[in-house]
Amino acid sequence: QVQLVESGGGLVQPGGSLRLSCAASGITVSRAAMDWYRQAPGKQREIVALISTSGATQYRDSVKGRFTISRDNAKNTMYLQMNSLKPEDTAVYFCHLAVPGAGYWGQGTQVTVSS
Repeated sequence: QVQLVESGGGLVQPGGSLRLSCAASGITVSRAAMDWYRQAPGKQREIVALISTSGATQYRDSVKGRFTISRDNAKNTMYLQMNSLKPEDTAVYFCHLAVPGAGYWGQGTQVTVSS
């Protein structure tokens, strides 16, 4: 059974940093494409960053230069380092893992950027 558990969210002031973690069990993360999504109140869920099985990364324009997605295969965990946070980054952040024929979601972690 595949499980994804996010952690690391919280309340941070504008300009601050957070690191989100997504710990996987039941699957080897190095064999999957993994993504971070976010959903703000009243808005659709949107992709934030992705990392492929080869380690290639992509980011949505609004987070380029501020967010970094990474993966630690030994810990079977994916991360999202978020720097220079802005109020518009406030959302529930979800990790997602995809393998051929299946996709899995974590439960989400709240990130609030406010002074």
